[in-house]
Amino acid sequence: MANLDTYLSPLDDATPRMTERTTLWSAINSGTNNLPGIEQLAAAIIPEFTKLGMNHTILPAAPVEALNDEGEIVPVPCGPVHHLCLRPEAEKRIMLVGHLDTVFPADHPFQKVEKRKDGTLHGPGCADMKGGVCVILESLGTFEQSPFAQNVGIDVVLNSDEETGSYASAAHLETIARKADAGFVFEPALPDGTLAGARAGSGHYNFVIRGKSAHAGRSFHDGRNALIGAARLMTAINALNGKRDNTTLNIGIIHGGQATNVVPDLCVIRMNIRGLTKDDLLWADAAIRDVVVSGNFGPDISVELHGGIHRPVKQMTGGTEQLFHLVRNAGSTLGMAIEWKATGGCCDGNNLAAAGLPNVDTMGVRGAFIHSPDEYMVIESFVERARLATMSMLLLASDELPWPDRMPV
Repeated sequence: MANLDTYLSPLDDATPRMTERTTLWSAINSGTNNLPGIEQLAAAIIPEFTKLGMNHTILPAAPVEALNDEGEIVPVPCGPVHHLCLRPEAEKRIMLVGHLDTVFPADHPFQKVEKRKDGTLHGPGCADMKGGVCVILESLGTFEQSPFAQNVGIDVVLNSDEETGSYASAAHLETIARKADAGFVFEPALPDGTLAGARAGSGHYNFVIRGKSAHAGRSFHDGRNALIGAARLMTAINALNGKRDNTTLNIGIIHGGQATNVVPDLCVIRMNIRGLTKDDLLWADAAIRDVVVSGNFGPDISVELHGGIHRPVKQMTGGTEQLFHLVRNAGSTLGMAIEWKATGGCCDGNNLAAAGLPNVDTMGVRGAFIHSPDEYMVIESFVERARLATMSMLLLASDELPWPDRMPV
């Protein structure tokens, strides 16, 4: 196993170029809804992969609809999926996954990228996950220089809507994951290098509460207040919290009303559920639907439910657990202590696990405060994490350690 270290030498001087690339990429706004920005970012990134001899295919986004604040179903434009492939005929395949989008829209004030004296890089998406995409590129370029690369096929998948749930890219992720044998997702690790292990599953639910508009002074009693109906709905749903361990129902957004002298006839509520097992999610889903069916929201108040379970649970079992131990072995050969812990967060690793693909989904740079203007990544972790990813691939491709078992679907 120690002899594999010799194949990591191309990474010895990689920090400056990785810092330069990530700085450039982070300066390109690629908020999920900023399709021109995502296209500009792809134009900067994809040629770096095709230089490695990868075949590039643009996979169209699946149609996505969403409920707007007026209670209407509207189409949502989404960017495509970029699939880069090496050795499509190979029997064994490794899937490397990243995303191009960030949570920062084009008009967000957080646009500046700054290298600080404390050895960190601050910028939108520098950790989540343009730094991670840079790690994919460098680790793959290094791996391809080893004699073991020809033993396996490689699929790099970069989607454009991970930050909003991968609705438009989920089918492509599943199709490619079903043909792969091991997966690595390059979401950021914690600042100390700790990986995310088991991940909660998630569901998104939207409610449209409809009443009847009326003048609050002249004909108040003719109105049917949708906000009061919404309050009753929210109270009933919130009462479900605490009834099942490790299951939460969070009401996050409410939109309704137009003036204080008008009885509101419309309200839209948005919420999220989390659960650590499939049964947790199914229980919460059924409980929400029971509340809606009860109809106890006031005379002539109706409730429409949209959405459901979206991200499946990712459990630390079987092949995924085996792959985590392989990464730990890779870290051990490099003098890195690899630990992991369960998290309530979700990512594309959930989707890959649901497709039966064992995966480790925090192989990216070390960083923190993602999804905020304080987002940063640790510059010294560029090479550190690229070495870890490359060594993990080498252990698989050389058969130094066994490939993980595929997961039940």
